[in-house]
Amino acid sequence: MAAIKQALISVSDKSGVLEFARGLNALNVKILSTGGTAKLLADNAIPCMEVADYTGFPEMLDGRVKTLQPKVHAGILARRDLPEHVATLAQHGIPTIDLVVVNLYPFAATIAKPDCSLEDAIENIDIGGPTMVRAAAKNHGHVAIVTDPADYADVLAEMQTNKGAVSDATRFDLAKKAFSHTAAYDSAISNYLTTLASDGTKAEFPAQINFNFAKVQDMRYGENPHQKAAFYRELTALPGSIANYTQVQGKELSYNNIGDADATWELVKTFEQCACVIVKHANPCGVAVADTPLNAY
Repeated sequence: MAAIKQALISVSDKSGVLEFARGLNALNVKILSTGGTAKLLADNAIPCMEVADYTGFPEMLDGRVKTLQPKVHAGILARRDLPEHVATLAQHGIPTIDLVVVNLYPFAATIAKPDCSLEDAIENIDIGGPTMVRAAAKNHGHVAIVTDPADYADVLAEMQTNKGAVSDATRFDLAKKAFSHTAAYDSAISNYLTTLASDGTKAEFPAQINFNFAKVQDMRYGENPHQKAAFYRELTALPGSIANYTQVQGKELSYNNIGDADATWELVKTFEQCACVIVKHANPCGVAVADTPLNAY
């Protein structure tokens, strides 16, 4: 494992980035950054270099072109184990970029706004961010890619333990997470655009729909005890559904428990009064309404 010497940080979600950057600085990691992220770091006395100064090429087209530059992507994509790659970097004076910290423009949050226009949506389609994320994830054998602020503490702790390095296993896990991140991002864009007709009206049934699910937990067993099962939740699942349940007591749930709970809850939601539903194998066996949940039960 080689120590990380240079990082590129460019994030839309800036939660936790100051603490992470301070930790990197304490490990003598050089930091490159862009736009608002660079300003935030500089305003908090964290040394960093603007990517525009690093590449010698300014941001342009209202910020549409920031990091789409060979000095950035060659530094990310070069394989350190191939002498010809190392020689090419040396020939062109390109240092390696060993850590990429990127999360993307908030496209899903933008289109969720009632007054979102097509132009607003288009301007929140990130180009440079996904390009860097995919490049770093592809070259995870040599580069660590962090797309989730929840991973900052663990990555920093590992670097502090391993003399500035991130293990092969961690880089691989981060790469998988990064590709899932860009896949979900592109799915959201595709789902939004395919609902729109050329005149701006929404199609009732779009030509294609993409779904993304994240694993919540392993089930105790599947439909039958000899079968295995796991529960996955759609990334855009709304509050108030079984997808976002919290188990308060009892043994580990099975596949049938999830199915029964979903059928029960969906039926309960159809009543304005407090209701109780008894379900067996997703079939309601009895329903009651009352002034309190206990009385309904």
